[in-house]
Amino acid sequence: MSLNRRVYDRGMRSLLWLSAGITCALLVFLMGYILRRGIPQLSWQFLTSSESVLKGTLGILPAVCNTLYVVCVTLCIALPLGVGAAVYLTEYATNHKLVSAIEFAAETLSGIPSILYALVGYLAFCKTLGLGYSLLAASLALAMMNLPTIIRTTQESLKTVPQSYREGALGLGSGKWHMIRTVVLPSSIDGIVTGCILAVGRIVGESAVLLYVGGMGNAMNDFFASPDKFLHSSGATLTVQLYVFAKERAMMDPAFAVAVVLLVLTLAINLAAKAAGKKLRQKQ
Repeated sequence: MSLNRRVYDRGMRSLLWLSAGITCALLVFLMGYILRRGIPQLSWQFLTSSESVLKGTLGILPAVCNTLYVVCVTLCIALPLGVGAAVYLTEYATNHKLVSAIEFAAETLSGIPSILYALVGYLAFCKTLGLGYSLLAASLALAMMNLPTIIRTTQESLKTVPQSYREGALGLGSGKWHMIRTVVLPSSIDGIVTGCILAVGRIVGESAVLLYVGGMGNAMNDFFASPDKFLHSSGATLTVQLYVFAKERAMMDPAFAVAVVLLVLTLAINLAAKAAGKKLRQKQ
């Protein structure tokens, strides 16, 4: 290469390394600061009890359970719909103009602020369907918010599967759905897992939708004793609890403790999704 190209190449490499270093340094700083402030405030009582004014105790167990419930219900709704829509748009749809319009709409909806989803969810689920402030309404609103992301990530993953895989399966006598189920979907599992991880991160970190639709109840909801009562009960998740501690009560120590729990919970769910994707790839 000429001298100018070598200088340009090294300059661009240096800028890329600098950008990556700054990003990693900011991430390490934020995580380190949160861990340093939050870990000393954690205790077994804080993690396994409920908040009580009479007893003078602080506890986040209901918020942890509500967060797990909302994540599970939202994924059970959004994942089948998102993956199914992506499969249809990629493998079955023949109207390319309609597909392009849907893809553009999905990309646009992915960038809409969550407060708008909160207002739509409040009007559609809390008022129109009569669900009130409940975890079910919050899960439906979060599923609506995460559908565009799941659809687009799954679509892009499906498009990376070589066409020869499809032609080979069809040439061996496989039906279209059998080919998609046994060849295309297993080959694109990485993109589906990525969409799941992105959805989980957005669900766990969401506060606006949950404040407007899920409510701020701190009572312990017993899912196994009465599923119907649980789904129609108000409940605060960890992000809502963090907002209450930091903003409304100015209790920063418990807020940092909740932030640590959020970090650990998000990491655990992401690792579980990665492990599930690895298991599915091994079964191909």
